[in-house]
Amino acid sequence: MINWKSHRLHLLLQLVLTLALVWLAFQLADRFRVRVDMTEEDRFSLTDQTKNLLNRLDEDVYVDVYLGGELPSNFLRFQKSIRETLEEFSIYAATTINYRFIDPSVAKSTQARNRYYQDLINRGLQPTNLSYSKDGQNSQKWVFPGVILSYRGRETAINLLKGNRTSSPDEMINQAIEGIEYELASGIIQLSELRRKKVGLVVGHNEPDTTQLAGFTNLILSKYDLYRLNLPEKNTAITGYDLLVVAKPTTGFSDREKFLLDQYVMKGGKLLFFLDALSVNMDSASGDGTVAIPYQTNLTDLLFKYGVRINQDYVTDLNCGDFPIVAGNIGNQPQIRMLPWPYFPVITNYGTHPAVRNLDAVMMRFTSSMDTVKAMGIKKTPLLLTSAHTKVIGAPIQVSFNDLKSDLLPDKFQAGPKVLGYLLEGPFTSLYKNKFPPRGFDRNKMIDEGTATKIVVLSDGDLIRNELSLEDGTPLSLGVEPYSQARYANEDLILNLVDYLMDEEGIIQSRTKEIKIRPLDKVRVKEERLKWQLINLVAPVLLLLVFGVVKMFVRKSKNKF
Repeated sequence: MINWKSHRLHLLLQLVLTLALVWLAFQLADRFRVRVDMTEEDRFSLTDQTKNLLNRLDEDVYVDVYLGGELPSNFLRFQKSIRETLEEFSIYAATTINYRFIDPSVAKSTQARNRYYQDLINRGLQPTNLSYSKDGQNSQKWVFPGVILSYRGRETAINLLKGNRTSSPDEMINQAIEGIEYELASGIIQLSELRRKKVGLVVGHNEPDTTQLAGFTNLILSKYDLYRLNLPEKNTAITGYDLLVVAKPTTGFSDREKFLLDQYVMKGGKLLFFLDALSVNMDSASGDGTVAIPYQTNLTDLLFKYGVRINQDYVTDLNCGDFPIVAGNIGNQPQIRMLPWPYFPVITNYGTHPAVRNLDAVMMRFTSSMDTVKAMGIKKTPLLLTSAHTKVIGAPIQVSFNDLKSDLLPDKFQAGPKVLGYLLEGPFTSLYKNKFPPRGFDRNKMIDEGTATKIVVLSDGDLIRNELSLEDGTPLSLGVEPYSQARYANEDLILNLVDYLMDEEGIIQSRTKEIKIRPLDKVRVKEERLKWQLINLVAPVLLLLVFGVVKMFVRKSKNKF
């Protein structure tokens, strides 16, 4: 007969009940995963768009992170954030996220290490030379802060160290950490798409030649298919393109061509404009200089209908790039000097949109100010802005190299920040609403009110044009200055905009993540260092002593009874 009042049986039943509750808790946790992010900025949380993407994976993902080994403290924090993001990916993925951290510097010989480095560069990873102090000695190490992502038998290289290089190293690392989720999710989307999206490059209006657009072409072909669309030869509706790019036209669009673009937008097509309002010939800028004249592209009314206007002026900025001039001759050799050229504004001031968040400096050339005009239902978001130290020069504009020799006085540059690029979103109204379409088009088939879509207008046609190497004339990457070899973030800007315009997943929202840096007060740390050392060393010992004394008194009081 079972003695239900037995103390031993009571303990056994408690143990069984505890084990059953633990097992039940594990089962519930496995079926209903609940994660609570206690950080103020939700640094460990993924966006819903990323979770949905991961939940649709149908094959395993392999991630090789080339940021292993010994690193300085800020890169260790970067490495830890990559690991934490991949762990979060693993939790929500329908398949397995296989990742490993690799140190490419551990090759057996210098020759093998150099071959390894070159292979990573050829695959698309960009190296960074780290200089840091270890045990009082300066050390250097080449690292590749990026990943090789593999999915469905395809792979892509993703460089993760992105940010504004004018920021401090810690701030730049922080900006890179904020973008980890977006970069990895974008890479998975790129590898998972069965059909590469199509970008149409509008030609037929004296745009830059293929050599000057080689940088843009290579950039787009890394993720999308690119086709040339000769608009003057097009007689039927534009179909089959996910995005159209209008790249620095210098001659006019006919009414028929504008109608084709307009109806493409009405059907939900996306447009990306790189437009110059004025033309200037720098070969004639010596002496008294040359006069900038307007381009007659005939696109003003179309843009006005969509909600923006590019003004016929030039915005000059004290925050600018350099331009080479001949300062004299030594013998028969001209002496080239690089002088600040305010017509080449360097943009470090961006809007709040995720597509331009944490972007490095972008160089623009001969750009114009922009205004917004009324367009019902259209949201207008500024993307690129100058610094506060600007001067707007209205037509007629005389451009001369003599301007380089004069002092750029700040009191002459007081026009404030000027917007040089806008994102337009919403259901656009046709330019041809309440009008007859051009000859050859049926009015009954025309769309007056379009579906919601997106258009980006930038007031600099040269953003899409690459420079040529001074040595052999080969095309340089977008944003590379041929004289100083300075690299600006023009590529990142253009690719971000293209990605956003064709982002059907909404992954761009992950770029809104903000991780705050909370540095310690170094002065206070120095002043209160001894106090906190004593608290950390003495307080635990005192607590143990107090606990022991209290326990001893409790035991003595029990024994009295």
